[in-house]
Amino acid sequence: MPMSAVSYVARPADARSFWLGFAAYLVPTFPIAFVWHLVLFEQKYHALQIYRDEPVIAFGLGSMIIQGAIFSWLFPRVFTRGSGSILKDGLLYGLGAGLLSWSFTTLAVAAKNVMISVPDFVLLETAFTILQFAIVGPLIALAYRR
Repeated sequence: MPMSAVSYVARPADARSFWLGFAAYLVPTFPIAFVWHLVLFEQKYHALQIYRDEPVIAFGLGSMIIQGAIFSWLFPRVFTRGSGSILKDGLLYGLGAGLLSWSFTTLAVAAKNVMISVPDFVLLETAFTILQFAIVGPLIALAYRR
């Protein structure tokens, strides 16, 4: 019988892995996203005319908190104990989680929002997603090592 999220996180060893996995997502994601969107490529995003002039940082952080909890909770359900190396499992998990994330942060946004250049947006967000999940995938796997 599958275990609920509450009972899973209630066990001390599992709670430790969950919170480490959560941190493995949130700690690198926030600065990467901030620097990518609001420093390095700010002018490119501004030229797309898709985002507001003053982003609501709290909404972005809130979104990352929800994502971090879900991606951390999901990892041990996708990769059973001892299924492979941390790097291999992490990169595979990053690929799957990144593809899922890309589908709603890039494809869905490009489909629904008016912007100057859909190809430019897709390129920027695809590169960001690859970078993000190449980092957080292995870190989440590391958090769940046994």
